[in-house]
Amino acid sequence: MRNGLTLFVGAFVVLALSWAGVLLTAHRQLSRLKQYKDPVEETLFPQPLTGLADQGRAVYQDLGCVSCHTQQVRREGYGGDIARKWGERQSVARDYLREKTVFTGSVRFGPDLRNMGARGYANAEYFYNLLCSPERVAPGMPAYAFLFETRRAIPGQPAANAIHPVGAQAAPAGYEIVPTRRAQALVAYLQSLKDTYEYPEARPFVEAAKKEGGK
Repeated sequence: MRNGLTLFVGAFVVLALSWAGVLLTAHRQLSRLKQYKDPVEETLFPQPLTGLADQGRAVYQDLGCVSCHTQQVRREGYGGDIARKWGERQSVARDYLREKTVFTGSVRFGPDLRNMGARGYANAEYFYNLLCSPERVAPGMPAYAFLFETRRAIPGQPAANAIHPVGAQAAPAGYEIVPTRRAQALVAYLQSLKDTYEYPEARPFVEAAKKEGGK
């Protein structure tokens, strides 16, 4: 009995120290990361989220978007993220410095969103229609109609941000559908997702991929 207890305690201590070593080492490495100052522009990257986009981060979290989407682009050779145009390079630790909560995710029922804001078609109108009536472009995605308000339209004076969904979400005659403050914040956050700056630590992987491809 005594030997069994000693063995259990010893195994527990070894595992605890191993986990502590991994966590502390990672914390030490990441805690040293700072914003990168571009030598030409003298601008710090990544820039922090502010205003409406920062409010949208909270909406993204509240709606559980991380359950179906990731925010981490894998480098070439470890999946087809680059080929799918989900990013121009792999994600690196410095990309997440501005995040109060990191939404890397683990399941992709939908596409990776890390660079959603950098895609040419992803303007505000696209996002609003996607959220309100996704069946046209994203079958299987739930509709977030509660993020929108149906109100009586003023003849000849439509709201500048009114949308025109089809199907079950279409507005009745004489009414218009406009995004609520939460919808506007969420869209601002999605549009802010763009890791287009290439940090020094991302270059070795990009260069290696080019050599392997013979380019």
